Amino acid sequence: MKPFLIGLGALLALTGAVWTLQGLGYIGGSFMSGNTTWAIIGPIVLVAGLALAVWTLRRRS
Repeated sequence: MKPFLIGLGALLALTGAVWTLQGLGYIGGSFMSGNTTWAIIGPIVLVAGLALAVWTLRRRS
């Protein structure tokens, strides 16, 4: 279960980073591009993913 949660956290962090870049207009070609809503949601998802991965790594088996 531990590797799954670490992978899920990493995937969430990556998704949050992409959403942030799309919201800020650095990645184009999507309805999210240049939309400030995604520039706000992205960092929240990024931090949640990092928190999940770190919490899983620090948790005892």
